[in-house]
Amino acid sequence: MDNDPPRLSREGRLGVLDSSMPTKRVIAQGVVTDRQGRVLLCELTYKTEWDLPGGIVDPGEGPQATVVREVREEMGVDLPVRGLLSVNWMPPYRGWSDALLCVFDLGEQPDLVERATLQPTEIAALHWCTPDEVAQHAAPYVARHLAQVWDGQAVRRGTVVLSDGDPDPLG
Repeated sequence: MDNDPPRLSREGRLGVLDSSMPTKRVIAQGVVTDRQGRVLLCELTYKTEWDLPGGIVDPGEGPQATVVREVREEMGVDLPVRGLLSVNWMPPYRGWSDALLCVFDLGEQPDLVERATLQPTEIAALHWCTPDEVAQHAAPYVARHLAQVWDGQAVRRGTVVLSDGDPDPLG
């Protein structure tokens, strides 16, 4: 373009690097629990496995804002983010490229299923799940990941770094 800096200038090189560097999907999800300590999973319309609420981070959007937006769009409720539970590198899976998954604590919301207004093109139903039900209905990587941040009764405090749902030896 006429206004672009010369390619060999500092500004020009930065523009080339930004346009040619690899990109990675970033996903933001939330852990919601009820009074019994069960975790909320979404029965999605486009996947066979159930999953945590959330979605893909849009360009120019932060992961925390994404999980708030996705929950609002897909369930019709505003939930506070109480902290970052984990960052998980996910390897390629079923045709998807690798990604970074940020999982946030969205707190105890015992009446969420009753309050939610589901977006019918995204979510068929919401389910409060025990660890056994998570293992039965969620993808294996979701169950592995959840086991690192939720003990089946309560959300663990602190942030963990994971690789494919398991503790990262360097983290």
